[in-house]
Amino acid sequence: MGRRTICSFSTFFLVLFAASSVFGGDPYRFYTWNITYGDIWPMGVKQQGILINGQFPGPQIEAVTNDNVIINVFNSLPEPFLISWNGIQQRRSSWQDGVYGTNCPIPPRRNFTYVMQFKDQIGSFFYFPSLAFHKAAGAFGGIRILSRPLIPVPFPTPASDFTLLIGDWYKANHSTLKYILDSGRDLPFPDGVLINGRGWDGNIFTVNQGRTYRFRVSNVGLTTSLNIRIQGHTMKLVEVEGSHTVKNIYSSFDLHLGQSCSFLVTMNQPAMDYYIVVSTRFTSKVLTTTAILRYSNSYGRNAGPPPGGPTIQIDWSLNQARSIRWNLTASGPRPNPQGSYHYGLVKTTRTIRLANSAPIINGKQRYAVNSVSFIPPDTPLKLADFYKIPGVFSLGSILDYPTYGGGYLQTSVMAANFRDYVEIIFENSENTMQSWHIDGYSFWIVGMDGGQWSPASRRGYNLRDAVARCTVQVYPKSWSAIYMPLDNVGMWNIRSENWARQYLGQQFYLRAYSPANSWRDENPIPRNALLCGRASGRRTRPL
Repeated sequence: MGRRTICSFSTFFLVLFAASSVFGGDPYRFYTWNITYGDIWPMGVKQQGILINGQFPGPQIEAVTNDNVIINVFNSLPEPFLISWNGIQQRRSSWQDGVYGTNCPIPPRRNFTYVMQFKDQIGSFFYFPSLAFHKAAGAFGGIRILSRPLIPVPFPTPASDFTLLIGDWYKANHSTLKYILDSGRDLPFPDGVLINGRGWDGNIFTVNQGRTYRFRVSNVGLTTSLNIRIQGHTMKLVEVEGSHTVKNIYSSFDLHLGQSCSFLVTMNQPAMDYYIVVSTRFTSKVLTTTAILRYSNSYGRNAGPPPGGPTIQIDWSLNQARSIRWNLTASGPRPNPQGSYHYGLVKTTRTIRLANSAPIINGKQRYAVNSVSFIPPDTPLKLADFYKIPGVFSLGSILDYPTYGGGYLQTSVMAANFRDYVEIIFENSENTMQSWHIDGYSFWIVGMDGGQWSPASRRGYNLRDAVARCTVQVYPKSWSAIYMPLDNVGMWNIRSENWARQYLGQQFYLRAYSPANSWRDENPIPRNALLCGRASGRRTRPL
């Protein structure tokens, strides 16, 4: 225990020095997390969960725009561990991204301190474990970034702020699920759905009649899109993944894998207990779970059975997705309107088309992007790139367009230039729902539709008020298109948010490169960076 304390203090002072020299005078928030295994019973069955400071789900991160967030993570598991930050853009610093392509895992009985600045960000996000299918065991939690004082927020301050982490769940331990995937099989259908780590009626949210509350909802699940609804109440959408939206009213809302959003809900109904209902979408068998919305003066009176929701209807969901628009007059993290950046007037410099597929390779089920099924290298790509270690990866090992050929294994890295402005089309020829996330970036979802994308599809793009976010869904036999400025140097993960597909190869890395090699474009390698693989024994460059 004493050794851990010494390590913690030395890391604290080292990181404080490094961070202060890079991030200046913005406020600091410090966290110390201990990662352990522990027994959990989320569906009434004892399982081996991954806990953070004894909690499942993990503790929530509370911050304000531009805060420096220092998280000292002790790995008390008997195996390597990593945490990643879904939607946190890590400006100029993919060193902190927390995926294997950029970071060495934290070895057992060791610690690593993440040094991050939530630069120019607001909104609702979450963190999760990124290695070894650990995500199926827990260690996820919410991230809440508030606007700085004096930055106008386009709605009155709510009475309170609730976080709902929703997701499908398996009764089997994560190690069993990993074994199934390693054996070349796909996962079975999930066993249930959880809200904040609990099943049916496992959570109670107490509210006061006549007040308005904010609900931040994230789909942290493994395989399925979900629909959320609140009995007897409507939900006013105000934010998705850091973007203030036009305040549309919804009676139920689809949230796809990896996505986050915020609603305002006004308690304008008779004083009773109401159901918050979450159910699976686009599945032949519908899984449902509930939480309780309890008026403080309800005296236990129940408003009746949980309301039903949509099930298979794709067109309904597609039209809802198109209805989500950017609030052009609202300030984002800075005191200027979001719409002051006219993304639709910028000429794209490159078009990238990405097609998912599900090939059988060497007799095993794999998943691929443009026919390439990603295999992890023996050294994190970011370290190999920094130290110029040959033989770890090759730029151009994944093409800009689908080949529709047979799948093959490759450590796939796509080259890209800093300051390019790219159009990316996600093409889905399968009958399954897809969800894609890009680390380090926010992008505008300019179009989505059924059928095959073609250049003529651009005529239907929304070039005025498309919403900006970091995760996009692609409906079965459909496509989705985004515009994205490559304004963040680094090695960034582009992945399926279906975690079985991600684990079995449906991901790759985008290397956004600046020849200037300047600290203005990218922070230097951290002094506390863990080194592994062929980078072991090398020195980190002093700050």
